[in-house]
Amino acid sequence: MITAYGFGLSNVSIMKRTWSYYIGSLFLTSRFYLGMVGCAIFFIFRFFLPWLGILPYVALLIFICLVVADYLFLFATKDGIRAWRSHAERFSNGDENPVQIRLSSRYGHSVLAQVIDEIPHQFQRRDVLFGSTIPAGGTIVIDYNLRPVKRGVYNFGSIQVYIKGFFRLVSRRYQFRQHADVPVYPSYIQMRKYQLMAISHRLSEIGIKKVRRLGHSMEFEQIRDYVQGDDYRTLNWKATARKGGLMVNNFTDEKSQQLYCIIDKGRVMKMPFEGLSLLDYAINATLVLSNVALLKEDKAGLITFSEKVGAFLPANKKPTQMQLILELLYNQKTRYLESDYEQLYVELRRKVNQRSLVLLFTNFESLNGMRRQLPYLRKIAQHHLLVTVFFENTELKAVLNAPANTVEEVYTKTIAEKFAYEKRLIAKELEQFGITSILTPPAQLTVQALNKYLELKARQSG
Repeated sequence: MITAYGFGLSNVSIMKRTWSYYIGSLFLTSRFYLGMVGCAIFFIFRFFLPWLGILPYVALLIFICLVVADYLFLFATKDGIRAWRSHAERFSNGDENPVQIRLSSRYGHSVLAQVIDEIPHQFQRRDVLFGSTIPAGGTIVIDYNLRPVKRGVYNFGSIQVYIKGFFRLVSRRYQFRQHADVPVYPSYIQMRKYQLMAISHRLSEIGIKKVRRLGHSMEFEQIRDYVQGDDYRTLNWKATARKGGLMVNNFTDEKSQQLYCIIDKGRVMKMPFEGLSLLDYAINATLVLSNVALLKEDKAGLITFSEKVGAFLPANKKPTQMQLILELLYNQKTRYLESDYEQLYVELRRKVNQRSLVLLFTNFESLNGMRRQLPYLRKIAQHHLLVTVFFENTELKAVLNAPANTVEEVYTKTIAEKFAYEKRLIAKELEQFGITSILTPPAQLTVQALNKYLELKARQSG
């Protein structure tokens, strides 16, 4: 009985696989339905025009033969199509990430393929459908890009490939299980771009200003040959006399300064611009800034806070520091409570003893909101060089630039101007208390923060 039952299950399984292979993956095309409608119309005409005779039957027979030929063409070749997807092991948040699909055919004739890629639901896209012709025994490559706007794990599904027969009457579906989990990290693509430009001294190409130093760092590095463009004040006359050629003293920037990026994770950082939240803009800028600081041989650290202090990474310049910063930033999420600046001040006083450059990424929507936190900002500024970075509301610019033709539009424009004016007042009031501020559109945050860091570093080295 057990053997018979097992044999029965085996037969059922084989039947299911056979049905799935020959029937379950068969789909009728629009051309098939048009052909059926054409045959039906032909039979209707014969009812009124008897002289048509057997012509409708002949047309139907030809149509059936074409369908059978199409079917045999598609299903006679086993595993006629192979497909696989390739992409980076992790995606960069806010950037275009390339994805590639390869299709290989074993059919003896070229086939028309429609490809549907089951991309992660976070993208909310329904247009990842590609049509292409695959040559006989050939391979094609489909390239497209995905731009994530949230960090986390994204799940890819299967690749669905629909192959149409020679007469395009039926199609066969191939389903390839290409499930993959891809983590989306802070913008490491942007970080690498700035890193390469910093190494090759091409930061000015993306808006980074060259800062004129008022003096020289007092950290001596070496004596080297004079090259055109060197400052004559650095000439070393003793070495010049000994060698018989111009020699100059080479100085380097003062090293091992501490830079702390502090990220506010409160509800004010939840606001989105171009899909990315303010928190993600701050995270991407922090990643770039920390990397450039380490390239400059400064120490980079990280603090996040909301109603309490979250992550704290002491400033360091060890080789693994950048990876630690990247992993910490990956796990940060916006909280919906108001941020506690008093807790931040206490934590800084307790854990950061050396005077440091502190960049605070936050957002003030009103003057009163800033004034509530001003006492703690002033206390932080007494012990550290504090730079407060907050955001312009770029949506207001569209309102301000649009003409006002009705009373309602005039009212809306007046309110928008009030909010924009308050933002400028916040920046001026912070400056009055000796707190450097950066009011920037979200898209320009990285460039503005990097400019300020290089400017302050040049002042301290001067």
